[in-house]
Amino acid sequence: MKSETIQLLTPQNWKAYQLIDSGGFEKLEKFGDFILRRPEPQAAWDKSLTDEEWQNRANAYFKKDKGSQEKGEWLVKKGMPDRWYMPYKTESLDLTFKLALSSFKHVGIFPEQANNWDFITEKIAKMPVKQPKVLNLFAYTGGASIAAKSAGADVTHVDSIKQVISWSRDNMEASKLDNIRWVVEDALKFVKREVKRGNIYQGIILDPPAYGRGPDGEKWVLEEQINELLKNVAEILDKENYFLILNMYSMGFSSLIVENLVKCSFSQKLNHEFGELYLQDEFRKKLPLGVFYRFASQ
Repeated sequence: MKSETIQLLTPQNWKAYQLIDSGGFEKLEKFGDFILRRPEPQAAWDKSLTDEEWQNRANAYFKKDKGSQEKGEWLVKKGMPDRWYMPYKTESLDLTFKLALSSFKHVGIFPEQANNWDFITEKIAKMPVKQPKVLNLFAYTGGASIAAKSAGADVTHVDSIKQVISWSRDNMEASKLDNIRWVVEDALKFVKREVKRGNIYQGIILDPPAYGRGPDGEKWVLEEQINELLKNVAEILDKENYFLILNMYSMGFSSLIVENLVKCSFSQKLNHEFGELYLQDEFRKKLPLGVFYRFASQ
């Protein structure tokens, strides 16, 4: 298996999104018609635009609560809606996402993941399987789920938060799709049960957080449980026609750690890729936004 070269991947087709500037532990982004200013712990360098330019251009600014790394409130200018829609269109995909200003600085989409949506679409199209079964774990608002569904897959979407499942359904309907299977459950519990049932999937997508809670209070700690989860996932991934995507946002995990984790659990040998996902701002500064590992049979 040749996977020694670490890849740096950024979306090529995300016309409605733009990272304008980054630095000073913040990022200035354009989502469709609106520009947002948000905290970004990875942006340790200087901004290229002045603070005045950031302030003038932003339609909304996220102010963190004192002592919190995530929670806070949005300060919005006149005309900034609580929610709006943004397209992702390529030759193969025509998706629409509902965006909203959450109290945890998120807006419902991770733009760097567009590269993986294209990968999913390509791999499903190449599979000699009529309707590949795809499992999306820690699925959040379902970007990967609706990409897989749009490509013709039978999709199971698993997340532990009911409100996020509702948001995902909105994205499915806005993209004129239907019949995704929604599961509100702890991801590790669900996978273990699928192993016992003998269910097999042709595609599996994992996007685990560093920390989390299941619907019944189950504790998720990435460093402690990711190895066990991957071993179980390996039991339900098809051995002949398959693809797997693993994303990680934990700042303590390098792409080499992710490579070792995957190689220890999976016997599949074809088309391995690993490295970092990033977004590039208008001044060519690269903002790292997680590591990935993916492979496929085609």
